[in-house]
Amino acid sequence: MSVTAPLGFRAAGISAGIKAGGARDLALVVNDGPSRAAAGVFTANRVKAAPVLWSQQVLSGGRVRAVVLNSGGANACTGPEGFQDTHATAERVADALGDSAGEVAVCSTGLIGERLPMDALLPGVEQAAAQLSRDGGLAAADAIRTTDTVSKISFKRADGYMVGGMAKGAGMLAPALATMLCVITTDADLTSGQLDAVLRRATSRTFDRLDADGCMSTNDTVLLLASGASGVVPDLAEFEQKVTEVCADLARQLLVDAEGATKAIAIEVVGAASEEDALTVGRAVARSNLLKCAVHGEDPNWGRVLSAVGTTSAAFEPDRVNVAINGIWICRGGAVGDDRSKVDMRPRDVTITVDLSAGAQSATIYTTDLTAAYVHENSAYSS
Repeated sequence: MSVTAPLGFRAAGISAGIKAGGARDLALVVNDGPSRAAAGVFTANRVKAAPVLWSQQVLSGGRVRAVVLNSGGANACTGPEGFQDTHATAERVADALGDSAGEVAVCSTGLIGERLPMDALLPGVEQAAAQLSRDGGLAAADAIRTTDTVSKISFKRADGYMVGGMAKGAGMLAPALATMLCVITTDADLTSGQLDAVLRRATSRTFDRLDADGCMSTNDTVLLLASGASGVVPDLAEFEQKVTEVCADLARQLLVDAEGATKAIAIEVVGAASEEDALTVGRAVARSNLLKCAVHGEDPNWGRVLSAVGTTSAAFEPDRVNVAINGIWICRGGAVGDDRSKVDMRPRDVTITVDLSAGAQSATIYTTDLTAAYVHENSAYSS
């Protein structure tokens, strides 16, 4: 299922020899139409990988016939040669499909600062094109994994059409988007402008609120492709809801598979003067390494929450802030609240609620605990 759940899409995932060990490392997703409408959002990092720069140019035309994705190398910080490699990859896909490279998006993920092995990648493109099928979505999702322990897929049925998606990401999860590659497909019939508006709103409420380690990738890419194969012109509100549901599902999968994580933490900020204040406070709390360590140790240390809130410019009075962990209000009015021994932090899911008592706005940011396994994974070898 995944990206091939909607009509009009084929996919493949193969081992091209980019990764050592023979694991799948190259995916191809093709839109057979009749529409090729598409939209994309990309990393906010000023250091952008070659495939991001290429795909931004492609998406400016609002049409995508195919997306080729590789794991095993980010093709970031590789200079003009890296951009030429991306162009060559798109050209090889276009040749295999009898189409234009200007409608081929390219995505890469892996180690920064190394050229891709084009002698393996380009023949792999031809192999993937030969294996394209309506059943290829799962193999494609597997091929884009790096430190992910599982493939990440989602699909939703609507009134006469479907939305499907696949994503990868397990580290460097921070706004904007998380370190991720994501392809979302639909057989609904929409314009590129409609897709763009829907995708931006959906990602702002899902992927952009995932912040596992405060690090922003050079390669973040989320693409939304519409084949129009169902012939259904959907209600836009319903369509946006379905796309948002797919994004939220994939974001949750990214969170629970984050590198070394043992806890999935929701930072709920309520009573804020503005949504921006709520987001700012949520991100400050989510990025507190002291708090993340406390959650890993199952210590309901509300003082670390309050100190993180105090680093922001959000509107609040310190003596009116309340904090709950898993429903127990252990801080009331900026001081000691209920008995902290009542807090059960054994479950994987931990909810920290911050009530600023300054307004009626709210927002939730999602993060993880900081573990020795995370440090090991990001220090023992390059990733």
